[in-house]
Amino acid sequence: MGKGGEKGGESGDPEAQIHFYTWEEIQKHNLRTDKWLVIERKVYNITKWANRHPGGHRVISHCAGEDATDAFQAFHINPTLVQKFLKPLLIGELAPGEPSQDRDKNSQLVEDFRTLRKTAEDMNLFRANPLFFSLYLGHIIAMEVLAWLMVSYFGTGWITTLILACILTTSQAQAGWLQHDFGHLSVFKKSSWNHIVHKFVIGHLKGASANWWNHRHFQHHAKPNIFKKDPDVNMLHIFVLGDTQPVEYGKKKLKYLPYNHQHEYFFLIFPPLLIPVYFQIQIISTMIRRRFWADLAWAISYYMRYFITYIPFYGVLGSLSLLTFVRFLESHWFVWVTQMNHIPMEIDCEKHRDWLSAQVAATCNIEQSFFNDWFTGHLNFQIEHHLFPTMPRHNFWKVKPLVKSLCAKYGVQYEEKPLGKAFVDIVGSLKKSGDLWLDAYLHK
Repeated sequence: MGKGGEKGGESGDPEAQIHFYTWEEIQKHNLRTDKWLVIERKVYNITKWANRHPGGHRVISHCAGEDATDAFQAFHINPTLVQKFLKPLLIGELAPGEPSQDRDKNSQLVEDFRTLRKTAEDMNLFRANPLFFSLYLGHIIAMEVLAWLMVSYFGTGWITTLILACILTTSQAQAGWLQHDFGHLSVFKKSSWNHIVHKFVIGHLKGASANWWNHRHFQHHAKPNIFKKDPDVNMLHIFVLGDTQPVEYGKKKLKYLPYNHQHEYFFLIFPPLLIPVYFQIQIISTMIRRRFWADLAWAISYYMRYFITYIPFYGVLGSLSLLTFVRFLESHWFVWVTQMNHIPMEIDCEKHRDWLSAQVAATCNIEQSFFNDWFTGHLNFQIEHHLFPTMPRHNFWKVKPLVKSLCAKYGVQYEEKPLGKAFVDIVGSLKKSGDLWLDAYLHK
């Protein structure tokens, strides 16, 4: 059995001897300076290439040393195009006696999930409805126009300004859900079209950066609720999450903040400040530091349009205050919707689960209704979205029964709850984690 060097298949010579590797060998290559992964039993050395990965180097590095077949299929809409990049990285294959899955994963579950994906493809569930997305974009632009007409017609009184702020908040929140669709390549068949419209929606309609969002959000999808891999659970010592982190902090006597009160100070810190302060600083510094000049140009076009529209009515300071207030309101909407699917779920260190089990353990659904679909941008179907990130959201309800029955077959818990309960559960789980911290802090 060849355990040859890392140049296995790089010669491009079909006669070159195929190198075979065991999982034991592959799992050693999960270091910063040495990364291998497996896709469909083929072993790739991605060490040098990770930094050129269009989705960001972190997301691909999170899969180092393991089978990345399902993650690979989940994120790429044009596998044949991507195969072109993979070819030079091929160094060998799994040895014939090795299972296709690493770490004793249930190979029958994995096979059944892949069959389910194939069924969804055959049902055309990965094909977007252009009318849905056109109307969606239309209703966002209509709100922007309505806001301007209102202030032109009714002036800048307090009542008008308040209604105006609510309309702008709604259009910003909905543009946030729409950029998410293009960012996940779920609208057009060609990646490049999705990327172009994504830059327009997140850049010109929201003043944010497509690259910043991609690099951050894809990590969350690859490893949801996994410490050190999912940026969304990196709380910068402001909150402790899940069942293990609070105990660790408590035992080490770490008390950056009184975590037993985190379910109370959550209301003062997280919803009001995430978008207007934290994201704002992150986005601008990332665009400049990483030299995302195209994204910066799109973002500038947003600010120019906004100020040209509102300075004539509110002046410079007034327009800035209005913008900050809109972001403050939008931040509440965004935080409650995005956290309700994840914070109450399992949050822990890497467990190396199969794709279905990993995604379902970290996500829950919210009951379906026309309002819930619109209000959450279909993130009420978070489980389906996490299993199939490139599926257009108007098809989630069609694949849902298939996902539920597969989960039932293998005893994987599929959680669904009403919207109100989901909001309450965020606070409840923060309180639970805070209590665990206090207990460990005082007694362990």
